[in-house]
Order: sequence, then structure tokens, then C-alpha cells
Amino acid sequence: MSTSLEGRKAVVTGGAQGIGKAIAKALAEAGAKVVISDINGEGAKAAAAEIGSGAEGVTCDATDVAQVEKMLEDAAENGAIDILVNNASIVPFIAWDEVDLAHWQKIIDTNLTSVFIASRKVTDMMRAADRKGTVLNIASNAFYAGTPNMSAYVAAKGGVIGFTRALATEVGKYGIRVNAVTPGLTESDGVKVSPHNESFGFVEMLQAMPGKGQPSDIAKVVAFLVSDDAGWMTGQCVNVDAGMVRL
Repeated sequence: MSTSLEGRKAVVTGGAQGIGKAIAKALAEAGAKVVISDINGEGAKAAAAEIGSGAEGVTCDATDVAQVEKMLEDAAENGAIDILVNNASIVPFIAWDEVDLAHWQKIIDTNLTSVFIASRKVTDMMRAADRKGTVLNIASNAFYAGTPNMSAYVAAKGGVIGFTRALATEVGKYGIRVNAVTPGLTESDGVKVSPHNESFGFVEMLQAMPGKGQPSDIAKVVAFLVSDDAGWMTGQCVNVDAGMVRL
């Protein structure tokens, strides 16, 4: 097993920091030419410069159809993208009694609708170019745990899991694979400055193995799933949380 991605073109949404940045780094280290897309364009460019290996950072709102389509067209080589990682996400901390429709819609748009937008364009491009490829969606083990103060997020990530399974069935006949990863609580940049940072002690008690999950733990699994080593896997959701949730 080599997990080589030499000659592949990859796009990682929401890759300016945290798990997305770690994924972009892992894909680049495996040989892929990576485009890091983020609404924080300067952060995306800084992440690309740090990663090197020809990585490129671009500004893109993952919920804007026109921006996403242009970003993917610009990133494509020979008419297609080989790897799409849908990582763009907002992780809220808000009690149910404070959830209104505006909050709900924002979380659904960023965490679920964005996955549809990019996947719609990428799979169309792959088929038009007669090119096999892979889509990898970042969901969350919060869907299985029903984590409180995150109702819209849990609903959105559950939608990502369902969408992953359905899309895999739709596009498998074209040689396109679609999988998902469900990280547990991870010590990412965003988590460290949020109320979720206070939850590590409790979460660790639920894990089969001690410790705090790191972005690189997720990135390694993603790099495997988008490689030819996982070529017989599609429609799957791989849980990466030190055994907190045992499916």
C-alpha cells in the first residue's frame, strides 16, 4: 500500500486552517497538486504557501454556486478534478432555545448545501472528461452522538452522510467513488477558541483510547480513502474518533 496521489488534482474546501489544512497537507505530501479553497482567501493562500509542493490558495464562498463553479473550472486540469474534499463547515455552539430559522439556514447552507454544490459540479466535470475520481465528505460523529447545542449542525452532518450514500449509488457506474469521514472532537484551530474546547475531558472518558484527536489523525484517513488503495470502497462513512462511537 502506497497511498500515492502522484499526478492527481485535488480541491479541499474550507482548507485555510484546522482539519482542512491538515488534509491539504497530507494530499500534497502524497503527491497531489492541491487547491485550497476558503472564504478566507488570505488564510487559504497562507496555508498553501506553508504546505508548498505547488499548492494554491483561492478565495471562494462554498455556498455561492457561481463562485464554486468558477473555482472548480479554474482548478481543473484536462477538464476535471480527480479529488474533491468537501470540508467547508461552521461548528456552532448554541442551545436549542436560541436556534432560529436564520441560524438553521446558515448552518444547513454551509455544512450541507455546499456539499451538494461542489459535488454537482465536480461529478459533472468528471463524467464529461470520462475521468474516474473521488469525492470525500467531512461529516461528524456528532450525528451519531446527538451532541447538544448543535442541533442544526447535527442535522446537516446527518444529511452529509445520507447524501454520501446516495451519491455513491448514483455515480458508481462512472467509476466515481464517494465516501465520508466522521471525525470526533478534534483539537483544531476553531475548536481551541470555542466552548467545545472545554469538552475534551468528558469526551476522553467516552473514548476507547485516551488523548485528544488531532487534525492530522483525520487527514491520514482521508488520504487513504481518496487513493487507489481504497479503490474498492464507496458509499462508506469511516468514523475517526478513538472509539468514542462504536458503530
